[in-house]
Order: sequence, then C-alpha cells, then structure tokens
Amino acid sequence: MGKPLFPLARIKKAAKRIDGVVTQTPYAYAPHLSEQSGCQVFLKKENLQMTGAFKIRGAFNKIASLTDEERARGVVAASAGNHAQGVAYSAAHFGIRAVIVMPEATPLTKVDGVRHYGAEVILHGANYDEAYAYAMEYGKANGLVFVHPFEDDEVIAGQGTIGLEILEAETRPDAVIVPVGGGGLISGVAAAIKQHAPEIEVIGVSAVGAPAMRQSFEAKKPIDSTSVRTIADGIAVRDTSPKTLEYILQSVDRFISVDDEEIANAILFLLEKQKLSVEGAGAVGVAALLHHKLPHLEGKRVAVILSGGNVDVTLLSVIIEKGLLKSFRKMKLTVTLVDKPGSLMLLTELLKSLNANIVHIAYDRTSTDLDYGDANVTIHLETKGEAHQNEIRELLHKHGFLSREGH
Repeated sequence: MGKPLFPLARIKKAAKRIDGVVTQTPYAYAPHLSEQSGCQVFLKKENLQMTGAFKIRGAFNKIASLTDEERARGVVAASAGNHAQGVAYSAAHFGIRAVIVMPEATPLTKVDGVRHYGAEVILHGANYDEAYAYAMEYGKANGLVFVHPFEDDEVIAGQGTIGLEILEAETRPDAVIVPVGGGGLISGVAAAIKQHAPEIEVIGVSAVGAPAMRQSFEAKKPIDSTSVRTIADGIAVRDTSPKTLEYILQSVDRFISVDDEEIANAILFLLEKQKLSVEGAGAVGVAALLHHKLPHLEGKRVAVILSGGNVDVTLLSVIIEKGLLKSFRKMKLTVTLVDKPGSLMLLTELLKSLNANIVHIAYDRTSTDLDYGDANVTIHLETKGEAHQNEIRELLHKHGFLSREGH
C-alpha cells in the first residue's frame, strides 16, 4: 500500500486547533461485546462528544481555519443532523451566523439540537444530496461560506484527530473499524493510523441501504446510487465523493456492509449490554462484529468508532419493542374464544398460572372472520424466553383455545 495522500501534519494542526474545545472522548474495553464477537474490543465513544457525534471535530477545525473576512460572512451547511450540530456549535463559539439545510425527514432530536445552538434551520429535500444542492444555491445567493460535511480537507483533518487519540491509547489495536457515509471520517482516521502504524488494518463499514461508497471502493471508481434507504440516517449518502474515495482507496484495507436488521440489533445490544445510546450510523461497526462479518479478527484487538449517539427516540422505541419480541421477552397472541361469561377469566387465569404478565389486552367480537358467538382477544405478554412461550402455547392448546402469533 502506498503512502496515504492526506498529510499527517494537517491532522496534527487540527488537533491543536480543537484542543480545549472538543472533548477527547473515552476509549474503553467492552467486555460484553468482546465475549460476543471473539475479539478484544475497545470502543471509541464519540457518541459522548458534546454535540453527540464526532462531526464537531471537522466542523470546528474548518471554521477555525477561515479568515476573519470569511467568518464575518457566516456559514452554511447541509446535513442529516450531526454535522449540522457541529457547525452550529462552532459558529456559536465564534459568534457568527450559521444556516443549516436539513432533509425534511430529519429526526426532531437533531433539528432541535441545531436550533439549540442558535443556527437557522431550513428543511428541504428527501435526502442529504437534495439538501446539499439547495444549501449550495442558498450559500451562493447569500454570500455564505459552505462547510462541507466530508469533501473538505480541513473537515477531514478534524475527523482524523480520532485516529491520533486511538494511537495514543495504552492498548494499540490490530484493527480499527470505522462507519462510512460520505467518507470524511475514515479518510482522516485512516490517514492518521497508516502514517503512524501501517500494520494496523483499517476497515470501513457502510449500510446496505446506502451502497455507493462500498461499490465505488470495490470498482475503484466513483459509483452513485439512485436512492438510499436505511435507519442509519447519518451515513445515508447517495452519491460518492471522488475526493474521499481517493483517500479511502489509498489507506483503507477492507470494506463491508451491514443491513438495517443487524444495525438495529447492535443499537439494542449497546443500550442493554454496554449502557450506551448509539445511533444507527454509530452502531454499524458493532453490528459487523456481532454478526461475525469479520471472522479474521477473532482473538485480535479491535477499535470500533461509535461515531454518534443522536438516535431518534421514536426509532429507538420501535427497535426496543422489536428486540423484545425477537428475544422472546415479549409475545403477541390473538386468541379466539367463545363469547360468554367466564371465557376471558379462564384465559387470564391460565396465563397467570404460568407467570405470564399481560401488558395489553383488546377484545373484539365484531370481526367478519369470526363465527357468531366467538370473540378475538389480542394479548401482549411479558415472557421469560422461548421455553416459556412454548409452555404458554401448549397450555392454551390443551384447554381448547385457538391462537395465532402477532408481530
């Protein structure tokens, strides 16, 4: 592998600029994840950054590098949320105007986070790329300096400071796993890692629903997608950046993808086992390890960057509910019974005898699929695993109740 194109000196200069403003986030061993994956896993917790994501590093470095005249004009950015908060915070630090264009479907958590720092928010477009096009037009029309989320060397340098912090840790990894959307984060991190320790493997992970950068990596040329769809909104980038692709091809060893189901499992795992709230984009590296996408890393020391923690609470509640169903801790049943006094009581007594806790119940006697004199009872239960659910089914069947599963 040749020398990385991105200059290390630029990353070190960025580290000095952001020192004292940006948090040097924890880098800690993850016992539960290590046990599950078969690796010695260390988490770089950028989800604990002051704006909830790594993006403040690049945004602050970019704005700090502007001339006084450029800063006086104000800045504009396009973002799904994390870069937006980084730009908004940095603009507030320097006391300048910031306008952020965000896709219309951006989670409210991220919109409110941007407004909290005093930036103006414009919601426009179905995805990042449409928001980006509008932001470019708006910036030109209003004389604002555009702060690109990844296709900018000062932004890339700021993100690369994470690589320096990983290298400074007491335990040096054999591999570093990095989430990839537009490629700014992995460009900077890979440049820092490879120029200090070229033997460390750098692995990019993207979402299956946003395939452009992985396809471009494999083809060694830019390939754009027609659309993107993933719960990892922070890496839902449709078009490939030729600039970051060049850096990635020079410094990244391997590139894989994970699907939304795997990402959701990782979010829930981190919440439950590591006590960390991590958004979809930030969880892709953990998803890759949990689902054994990188078997060659077994037994090795692996650093995983949790790039952000600004997860939408509505999405999180859905992930938790589905996770409880998949792990047999919740069960949904629709039971058909004879609509007469005592039938419902018998059903609930049977469930009580097996210590199944009813958390929701609905009674319906008017469905057209019912015989006259029957009723459907839909029940949501808290259960204690797969064996417990099998016991419930067997007992209901034994007492003549017809039931079917709900999802």
